[in-house]
Amino acid sequence: QVQLVESGGGLVQPGGSLRLSCAASGSIFAINDMGWYRQAPGKQRELVARLTSEGGADYADSVKGRFTISRDSAKNTVYLQMNSLKPEDTAFYYCNAGLFLTWTDQRPKDYWGQGTQVTVSS
Repeated sequence: QVQLVESGGGLVQPGGSLRLSCAASGSIFAINDMGWYRQAPGKQRELVARLTSEGGADYADSVKGRFTISRDSAKNTVYLQMNSLKPEDTAFYYCNAGLFLTWTDQRPKDYWGQGTQVTVSS
């Protein structure tokens, strides 16, 4: 059974830092793409940062220059380093991945983690 397990959320003061981790486990043939989304109360889920299948990275304008996404391919893990956190970064953060489970898969399958809360407050 394939799972995405996030960790690293918590409470931090404005200007502080947190690092989120998301590990993909189970029978995975290949990872197509992997990234982070967030959802604040009363708002739609939005992309935060994503590593694309072409090897690039996309960021929401609101986090550019403050957040960095990276990946450890050997561990099937993606990280989100969040610096200079602001109260408006407060949200539930979800890991998302497009995974090929077998070599015959023509399209990646979409998986979501259970999410982790990030609260930025003094």
